[in-house]
Amino acid sequence: MMEIGIDSFAATSGGNDAQALAELLERIEYADKAGLHFFGMGEHHRKEFLDSATAVILAAAASRTSRIRLGSAVTVLSAADPVRTFQNFATLDLISQGRAELVVGRGSFIEAFPLFGYHLDDYDELFTEKLDLLLKIRDNEEITWQGKFRAPLYKQTIYPRPLQKPLPIWLGVGGTPASFVRAGKLGLPLMVAVIGGETYRFRKLVDMYRDAGAKACHSPEKLQVGLHSLGYVAETSAEAVESYYPGYAETFTRIGRERGWPPVTKGHFDAQNGPRGALLVGSPQEVAEKILRHSESLGGISRFTFQKDNAGLSHQQLLRAIELIGSEVIPRVNGN
Repeated sequence: MMEIGIDSFAATSGGNDAQALAELLERIEYADKAGLHFFGMGEHHRKEFLDSATAVILAAAASRTSRIRLGSAVTVLSAADPVRTFQNFATLDLISQGRAELVVGRGSFIEAFPLFGYHLDDYDELFTEKLDLLLKIRDNEEITWQGKFRAPLYKQTIYPRPLQKPLPIWLGVGGTPASFVRAGKLGLPLMVAVIGGETYRFRKLVDMYRDAGAKACHSPEKLQVGLHSLGYVAETSAEAVESYYPGYAETFTRIGRERGWPPVTKGHFDAQNGPRGALLVGSPQEVAEKILRHSESLGGISRFTFQKDNAGLSHQQLLRAIELIGSEVIPRVNGN
């Protein structure tokens, strides 16, 4: 069975942040009732997002849900303290009765580095060291550890311990080959973020992950692959595109100005939403077929997560999309 879920960045809504968070929690509760398998919260430190305290939002969601798994998407580990990260998510695991997960990565924005006193020049070295510490904390109640960027720990016990043993930790990656290999060597499940281009082109990187995992003697069952992509589901393809495109174009044109990308055009969007493109915007049948096509092109995936709150869609539109994912997309994907 493939798990289907949603990743959210907790976008602000018209300046009323309290209402935006209340509506987000309502959507997570609705996703639980609709039968979705996972809800992930991102981590950003920008004006347009409300997800800087991911574990707090997820803990609130845990008190209102009973089945759906709750995790980060992603925790910017390079700029975090692994001890506090573990404690936060171990606590979330206890509150949720064993439904917490971590997806750790390096993030696509850089605001966290100066905010918490780190240098971008240490980008990869920070992540490598902190991931090592996080995994040691997960696997050992008492640790002795020393690194470059944090005070050493000597026979230090770290509490609380999570209900799950071990607490699931996924490695979130973009397109860097070394990241795929690292996940394979460590035997960590892999969450691949593909927000542009053609998804099948990531097959070589996924194969590198599986090869590295096999060489490190990790079982194939341990080497799970998830896919995170932008998407939206409505009753018809025309309705989905009409609702999603304007906000998508505005958002990615704005981000593009920061990064030197050209403005988004309808032709670019249509290409990305085509048979091989990364976007999954359409009717339930079209989206389900595309998820299965992407899974086949990557050699099989165990989880797919939609990122769909980046296009200025209304709360009601997002709720309806969740309903369609639960009632129509998931059964089509899993042959029910």
